[in-house]
Amino acid sequence: MYPVLSRILLIVALTSLFRIDAANAQAIPKSIQQGGSDVAIKERKNAWTVGIAGGLIDGTYMRFADELAKVLDDGDNLRILPMVSYGAASNLDDLLYLRGVDLAVTQSDVFEYFRTERKTPNLQNRVHYILRLPIAELHVLANTDIHSLEDLRGKKVNFGPAGSGSSLTGTIVFQRLGVQVEQVLIDQQSALQKLQSGEVAALVRVVGKPVDFFTKIPPNSGLHLIPIPFTSTFADYYTAGEFETKDYPSLVAEGQKVDTIAVPTVLAVFNWPRGSDRYRRIERFVERLFINWDQFLVAPRHPKWRDVNLGATVPGWTRYVIAERALERFHGPSVSAQEDISRDFQAFLNRIGTSAPQSQADREALFREFLQWREQQSGRRR
Repeated sequence: MYPVLSRILLIVALTSLFRIDAANAQAIPKSIQQGGSDVAIKERKNAWTVGIAGGLIDGTYMRFADELAKVLDDGDNLRILPMVSYGAASNLDDLLYLRGVDLAVTQSDVFEYFRTERKTPNLQNRVHYILRLPIAELHVLANTDIHSLEDLRGKKVNFGPAGSGSSLTGTIVFQRLGVQVEQVLIDQQSALQKLQSGEVAALVRVVGKPVDFFTKIPPNSGLHLIPIPFTSTFADYYTAGEFETKDYPSLVAEGQKVDTIAVPTVLAVFNWPRGSDRYRRIERFVERLFINWDQFLVAPRHPKWRDVNLGATVPGWTRYVIAERALERFHGPSVSAQEDISRDFQAFLNRIGTSAPQSQADREALFREFLQWREQQSGRRR
């Protein structure tokens, strides 16, 4: 009888222990359990919410916005709401006029277009920036019988939805080169189908490489990326870029490179008045951004975060005062070092009598030469 009783007691004890462990393992998150009056919940939910206009759902800009939320979200203490949008051009419109948008991922050429062509009143004082994000490359995808942008003259070319970065940047590029095409403005997935069926001759996207839209194109698709040489025609808003096999193995042959142009991307912020409710939210966002910066530099975050220089400036823009203070507080020495390097590099270019290099390979070679020169100069000063 006693052995039976012992087994029963053991079963009861194990059952109780299992229930305790199960309860601990399956606890409902406190943020969901937390209640209160409707007024209190509404106030708590909205107190520290920041809205950011990202971009098209399958683009790099939207991924940046999403990863800002993944890293910085802290429940009711800070909540980032990434918004799927029409793209970089409409994001600036949203930042200016859409309620609930505090931040936006946009492009430097969009800002210049709004300032000089659309003549948006007082733009440079209404919109500032927090970070200069990595460049976004201009992708022009076409059949292999198209060898240059000139070959697209008079043909149908998709520039993406109206309001996307490509609908503005792509149009500017074709206009500057004097290549007249029949513009199509539809979503890129539909455009890819039409490209494969021959209904359009090419599609244009401005997005940071690599992006799944292009990496998922299978080998032997009959498609490739059209080269766009960087010239003085684009020197005002743009910079040189390139695609390599490692970026798009099915679109760029092994050992080959495809030249293109690229546009600086910016995390823009509305210049909320100092001391206002929205100002305080951005202040908390920026502080958390700088404190947690190291989390953006490791997998599974997008590899382009590693290309961000926190001290990089954006010509024609003003860094938001909160970001300026945070930069000095958390990364003061590195900012000074960056300024020293910029000054020394310009002195080096003046010494050897050359302008800034255009291709990535030339930049790397020249920068290695510059570092050697700078080390020699430092030794002489010592």
